[in-house]
Amino acid sequence: MKPFLILQLRPIDVVADNEFEAFLRYGKLDATEVQRIRMDQGDLPDINLDDFSGVIIGGGPSNVSDEEGEKYDYQSIFEKWLEPLVKEIIASDFPCLGACYGLGALTNFGGGKMGREAYGEKLAAVDIHMNKDGNADQLLAGLDNPFQAIVGHKEACQIAPDGAIILASSQICPTQMFRIGENVYGTQFHPELDVQDVGVRADAYQHKGYFPPEELEQIKAYFSDKEITVPMMLLERFVARYR
Repeated sequence: MKPFLILQLRPIDVVADNEFEAFLRYGKLDATEVQRIRMDQGDLPDINLDDFSGVIIGGGPSNVSDEEGEKYDYQSIFEKWLEPLVKEIIASDFPCLGACYGLGALTNFGGGKMGREAYGEKLAAVDIHMNKDGNADQLLAGLDNPFQAIVGHKEACQIAPDGAIILASSQICPTQMFRIGENVYGTQFHPELDVQDVGVRADAYQHKGYFPPEELEQIKAYFSDKEITVPMMLLERFVARYR
C-alpha cells in the first residue's frame, strides 16, 4: 500500500508525539505505513499526492483565523506551503481527513471562513449529532447517534467551504463535521483524542487560553469518568477505506 501522509503543527514534542501515536493507534497503522511531516519544524518537502493513499491533517495551537501579529513564528511559513496542497486535495477530491486545524485549513482554503465570532468551545466532551447526510456517509453510517467527542477550540467554521455537505453538529457548534466531494472530510472535534491523552494536552496548553490554569486538575477529573470511543472509529474507517 502507499503510505498515508500525516501533517502536524504541534511545536511541543510530547504533544506532537502523543497525537502521532494516536493517529497510528486508532488508524491501525504502523509507523512504516506513514510519512510524518511536522510542519512547525521548517522542513517542508514537495508533495506528490500520487505517492500517498490519503492525507491526515492534525490540530494544534495555531488558528486559521489568527492575525499576522498573533501567529507563531513558524505558522506563516507552513501556511504558505499548506495552502496550495489543500487546494489541490480539494480540486482533485483526494482522500483527506482534517481535524481541528485541519478543518480550518479545508474551510479557509476551500472558500469558506473560520473565525472567533461564534461557536467557540471550551475543553469538554460534547454530544455530536449526525444529520441525514451524516447517517448515510460511509465514515459515519451505523455509528451511535449522537456520540460523544472531545472539543476545545477558540475558532470555528463560520461559513462552510464551497460545496461542503454538513454531516454533524453539536449544540454550540453547527459545523462539527463536513465532507467536500466524496473523499475530503473535516472534523471540528478530535477523532484521535481519548480521555487518557486529553490530560497530556491539558498539561501542555494550560497557559494557552483554552481554560483558566487553576482549573487544570478539575478538568482532568471531569474527563476521568468519560467514555470516548466512537470518534476513533472514523480514523479506522478512513484508513480502511483508502489504504
